[in-house]
Amino acid sequence: MPPQAIQAISLTLQLACISTLILLIIATPLAWWLSQTESRLRPAIGALVTLPLVLPPTVLGFYILVLLGPQGWIGQVTQSLGLGLLSFSMSGLVIGSVIFSLPFAVQPIQYAFEA
Repeated sequence: MPPQAIQAISLTLQLACISTLILLIIATPLAWWLSQTESRLRPAIGALVTLPLVLPPTVLGFYILVLLGPQGWIGQVTQSLGLGLLSFSMSGLVIGSVIFSLPFAVQPIQYAFEA
């Protein structure tokens, strides 16, 4: 197998493992809160969580790229803290993957808590 293919598979597995771990840490308490709370914020938080489902992936990716880029507010904060840019880095890939996958993690866990 060519070295580029091995590197691509390795990067994909690293991204999947890191994203899954972060999703479990974020999605479980969020799903529990959404299933148990009677807060007025519940519909707004629920809508934010499901937003990646209704936005086309190209639009979602563009928004994430703009936010993480040098002119985006997250990119400016990370640059001012000396962390560099997150766009086109492993950290940016993880952030994008977590945002894109969040509804797929939260909703099933939330339904399980509601059952």
